[in-house]
This record gives sequence, structure tokens and C-alpha cells, in this order.
Amino acid sequence: MNLDRADVLIIGAGPSGAVSAQRLAEAGFRVTCLEQGDYVDLDTIPSDKDEWELLIQEQWSFDPNVRAMASDYPINSAGSDIVPLMYNGVGGSSVIYGGHWLRSLPSDFKMRSMDGAGDDWPLDYQELLPYYERIDAQVGVSGLEGDPAYPPGGAPPPLPPLPIGKIGKAAARGMEAMGWHWWPGSNAISSRPYRGHAACALRGTCNWVCPEGAKGSFDRTHWPSALAAGTQLITGARVREIPLDKAGMATGAIYIDREGNELFQPADVVVLAANGIGTPRLLLLSKSTRFPDGLANSSGLVGKRLMMHPYAQVVGVFEEQLDSWLGPWGQLVYSLQFYRTDPSRGFAGGAKWAAMPVGGPLVTLQECGMGQNDFWGRDFHDKMRQWFGHSFFWGILANDLPDNANTVTLDPDLTDSDGIPSPKVTYTTSENSKKILEFNMDRARESMEAAGATETMSNVVRETGWHLLGTARMGTDPQSSVVDPWGRSHDVPNLYIVDGSVFVTGSGLNPTATIAALALRNIEHLIDHRHDQEVPLNG
Repeated sequence: MNLDRADVLIIGAGPSGAVSAQRLAEAGFRVTCLEQGDYVDLDTIPSDKDEWELLIQEQWSFDPNVRAMASDYPINSAGSDIVPLMYNGVGGSSVIYGGHWLRSLPSDFKMRSMDGAGDDWPLDYQELLPYYERIDAQVGVSGLEGDPAYPPGGAPPPLPPLPIGKIGKAAARGMEAMGWHWWPGSNAISSRPYRGHAACALRGTCNWVCPEGAKGSFDRTHWPSALAAGTQLITGARVREIPLDKAGMATGAIYIDREGNELFQPADVVVLAANGIGTPRLLLLSKSTRFPDGLANSSGLVGKRLMMHPYAQVVGVFEEQLDSWLGPWGQLVYSLQFYRTDPSRGFAGGAKWAAMPVGGPLVTLQECGMGQNDFWGRDFHDKMRQWFGHSFFWGILANDLPDNANTVTLDPDLTDSDGIPSPKVTYTTSENSKKILEFNMDRARESMEAAGATETMSNVVRETGWHLLGTARMGTDPQSSVVDPWGRSHDVPNLYIVDGSVFVTGSGLNPTATIAALALRNIEHLIDHRHDQEVPLNG
């Protein structure tokens, strides 16, 4: 069965797909978006329920292998140091993100030139700045302008920062004692009513859908206006192939609906927005005689250079009451003190720190009891009284550099519920990243102790693959990149990629702001050059 032809077909309704759909529809294009998930059923969310800490263990796990919803596909991550995490649905993984919102630094775009590591991007911070500012306004970012870690100038965040609370004050106290950088957190969470969003109620359950609608997830920030502008959004649509015509042009997408029917959605232009695992999976599934190693893969780089941000936590326990069950779950304060390369440390790059609440009783037990067993039994209640409400952690996000050995491939045996081969993720944490984490964990412990912590616990965490980047990198050379600087495939002129797959380096910062700003930049380039765009002959 064939459907009405679209000018542009978008695959994936997450942040980059939402930004692309909204802007294209507003420009007058006939836009269709295929999304294998659904809208979130607000009656089922855990974040407004007393038993939320139990519900998030399985039904709302970040790991699709654990969650195992109809919209999920299994991932073979047995050979990966980091477990990939994602959410398939309208809004994508922004539905379950904490809303940490930071732009990449100017140095992130020029690591090879400045630090002799990684690669340079084919654009710089200043080129992306106006798009960052527009996305900030659309999402409703709360923050404080003037962080000396960023270049001066530009528009301030549209909303004032969220309160840093007792946790933020304790974190800042330790950083001040050490003479280190800290700044009030910037988050995609409304500090006051904004464009239909309520103000944050400080529930501390941001990662599992905000009941008040204060978090800037893209099902709320972009999809309503994209639909109002005419976008057709088809949910429950699992794409299995992007076919080509005889001239090598993408003609649309073949997908399977929830009833098991196979349908073909024709389009003049195809835009992939399926994340750093879903996008290479689909390209590898779409192999043909023209592209025997996967669609748009003449470079051999589709699925290679996966980056997932190695992550560690340092928890501090304090005698003072910190109210550490309160939100937001976003970053109360952050630090870029040890972000830039310092050759004397023996590694390239660095890490961002984010001070965050520990959470409720069960999460407190998991965080403070990491690797411990001696608190069970008679001492359990004493330990919980000592920990609960009296702790916070520094989350340490390492700058991830690309490595061709870190890959997304098709698993020879594992399939999704429609029989389509599932992805296999192979990822090894580099020695550089291990050194980054070790160094920063030591410094975070020093900061905790300077703030007055009576006890600290630290751990490198495996279940942290929220950021899926780099598997279809952008560049000017078709032999060493998959898409050009505007996200267009070097091999297939009417195929674009707008998600985190195109990242050249991973940076050490939460990537959603950069993903969304880059999508807006590249889609507007497509709009501006629409009269030069090649389309299939039968279009």
C-alpha cells in the first residue's frame, strides 16, 4: 500500500525530528513523520505517583532491553562498556532526559586544531550561536547569563535560573573553598510559567515525564506547532528500509504498522532523525547492489565512531539537612573547571560536573550504598537516616573522542518484534576517558570534603548511554565522512541526517542543545536551497 507523497519524510519524532518538522511545515512543505513509538500516556507516568521509585525500575527504565515496550527494539550491548539508553516515542529521549542544557564550547568544535586530539568540525561556535539562541527560546531554558567559561555576548536565557537549593549551596561552598569554577545550572525546565509551560514544582522526578509540563521535552515544545502547521505524524510506524530508484535517489521509506501491514511512504526528500543507533541501523538495513555495505556508506563510516560519554558519580554525605529528594533533577550547579585540555594531566579533553539531588529512599539506597553490603541488617535504618536527605552527587561527564572500533552493526541473530535485525553495540572506554574520569573523581571528592562531607562514595556507571553520537559523521571529504556540513549524504543527494549521528566529536557536555540547533541550521539551509534540491524522477 502506498500513501500520499510527501515533500519531506522525517524518520523519528525526537528533538531533531521535531525541530525539522516544525520548521519545514511552517515554510510550506508537505511533511510526514514516521515514529515507531507513540505519545506518552500521562495516566501511566510514574512521576506523580507515590510508588514512582518502583515503577522506574522496569516499566519506565531508560534501558529499552528492560522496558521492552512495543515501540522498543532490543539492543545487543553485551560487548559494550556502556549500556545504550533511549526512549522511542513522540518527543524521543527528551521525554526521559533530565533537561541539562548546555551549548558546546567553542573549543569543542576545534579539538584537533587546539588540543591535537579528535577532529575539527566543519563549522564553529559562532556559526551555530544564533540557532542556539532560537532553540533556547523555543524550549524555555532557565539559566543565568555571564558564565565566564563561554564567550561574552549573545542573548541571555529566556528564563531566570531555577533555585539551586541547599544542595547547590553546599556544592558551591566546596568549589569556592577550592577556588574552582561553578555556575548556577542551566536547564530545559521552566522556572516560571512560559509559553504554556507551568513552573517547576521541584518534584525531583524530571527524568520520567514532568506531570506539570515544566520540562522542555520536544513533544511539548515543538510538536504542537509542527502539527498545527500541517505536519502529518504517523505513530506506531517501524521503518525497515529506505529504497532507491534507478538513479540512486531515495524514494521514501518502507515501514510496518502495529497491525503488521507493510506500507510505503513516498517522498521527494528523506530526513533521518532516529538517533545515533537507530539511524545507522536503518542505513545498514537499507543495503542494495549500489550500496552493499549499507545505504550512503561509501566511506565505510556508517555505524563507526560511536560516542556515548563515559560517566561517573561522586556522592557526598553531610550532617546538615539538604532536602535532597527535592528537584529539579536537572543540574542545580555545574562546573567546567576541568573541562579544557591541560597537557600536564596526561589526557586530552576533560569533563563537566553537575551537582544533582540523590532522590527518594530507594534511589538514595542505590546511590549511597553503591558497592557496599555492610549496612544491611541491624545498621540499615541508621544508615538510611544518615544518608536520606543528607546527600548529593557530582555527575561527571567525560569528553568522548571518536574511535572507529566503537560501532553499531546489525546483530546476526537478535531481531525486534517485526523480525527486523536489531543493532549490536560494541564500545570500549578509551584509556583517555578512563584517565579523565579518574582525575575528575579525585577532584570531586576533594570538593565534597571541602564542602564538609563526612563520607564520599564514587563509582563509574555503566548504565549511562543517554548520548548516542557520531555514527554518521559530517565533513567536507566524502571519503572520511557520511554527510556534508549541512547534513546531506555525500552519496544520496536527497537523503539528510539531522540527529546526533553527525557529531564529529562528542564534547563533554549534554548534547541536546547542539543537536537541536544543528538540525535547525541544516533544515533552514535545505529550505533556502529547495530550488536546487534533486528529487526522484517520478517525484
